[in-house]
Amino acid sequence: MKQLVIHPVKRLQGTIAIPGDKSVSHRAVMLGSLAYGTTHVTHFLNSADCLSTIGIFKAMGVKIKQSGDRVTIVGRGLNSLKPPRKTLDAGNSGTTARILLGLLAGQPFTSRLTGDKYLRKRPMRRVVGPLTQMGARITGNEDGNLLPLKIETRKLRGITYELPVASAQVKSSLLLAGLFADGKTKVIEPTPTRDHTERMFSAFSIPFSQRGKTITVKGPVKPFKGQWIKVPGDISSAAFFIVAGLITPGSMVRLLNVGLNPTRTGILDILQRMGAHLGVSYRKTRGGAEPIGDLTVATSALQGVEVGGDIVPRMIDEFPVFAVAATQARGTTVVKNAEDLKVKESDRILMMTVTLKKMGADIQPTSDGWIIKGPTPLKGCRVSSGGDHRVAMALAVAALIAKGTTTILDTENINTSFPGFANLLEKVSVR
Repeated sequence: MKQLVIHPVKRLQGTIAIPGDKSVSHRAVMLGSLAYGTTHVTHFLNSADCLSTIGIFKAMGVKIKQSGDRVTIVGRGLNSLKPPRKTLDAGNSGTTARILLGLLAGQPFTSRLTGDKYLRKRPMRRVVGPLTQMGARITGNEDGNLLPLKIETRKLRGITYELPVASAQVKSSLLLAGLFADGKTKVIEPTPTRDHTERMFSAFSIPFSQRGKTITVKGPVKPFKGQWIKVPGDISSAAFFIVAGLITPGSMVRLLNVGLNPTRTGILDILQRMGAHLGVSYRKTRGGAEPIGDLTVATSALQGVEVGGDIVPRMIDEFPVFAVAATQARGTTVVKNAEDLKVKESDRILMMTVTLKKMGADIQPTSDGWIIKGPTPLKGCRVSSGGDHRVAMALAVAALIAKGTTTILDTENINTSFPGFANLLEKVSVR
């Protein structure tokens, strides 16, 4: 069992570049594999999750080459994927599995999809249900709720589907299925979620429309060409260094080329409401490309805040490290409407409660979030991440200001989203 040992630091100081965005990297490979011609992807995230996506498309006959953080995909068109000879393995990647189900449902061959022991516990019904309404036949454990799943060839038809819970993964899965379906596929969101799929559609000149909270694609779509895709730095990865810089005394950290897509910047908005000294400098981008910029973070006296409603989908992956920030904020922080945290790589509401309590935090779980009182001093101890990469990294941030050494167990899954995390943290640490 891999572990991460963190010693407290005097301060954080320095400038670092954040690795590529995981969500954008996944989608670049998926759509590049369906395009005809060559797609060049730069600043690709070489994480285990994204490599799982590459492996799946290689298994379906797509030629993909990697050189550092550059990926070249030679696609042969929308209907060129080949039947895989073995079960497709999404590893630990929920994004890969859920979005890919929509793409696989539209293929003229039967396929099987599985994942690692953690992913096989995560629910898939939220995707399988609407795909079944489109005509897909997907079977597996718990009536198609758990991997491994079998996806049989069926002709899909467009539907109008109103998401019961805001989910970019479900939206993206249905839109990809819509590329192959007859007629219009309309997805109605209760609140806006990350729009990387829509932006990637624009990059590849795939026609779609958006009116209010309804996104529509009419299929089957015409062939589209390969493109040049520049992946921004991942704001979900940057969030660990943002919070670390805010709560560690005497710190000043600069983060370069961070993705600033407004559907992902909820964490910045909330931290600034809490009083964070957080400077944002946007860089010029063209058209529908992902906005990027540089962030400057300095130690701040944070105030408790209430979080809920439409902002929750805009910071859903950042809640574990946000909980760490809340332990150091003066007053009470209340998180509501975040019940989706229960079905991530772990039950993140439970995991952050148990681990932060052990470190001395005043944190109480609720059915859809937390009540956290601060500021409270933290103490180093031995804790487990439960195999959840974001929980592990959030605990590493908490350990920077804890009294004594912290040992975090079960941290091998950090590589699913942020390879090199420990090295970058050491780079800006002053002891």
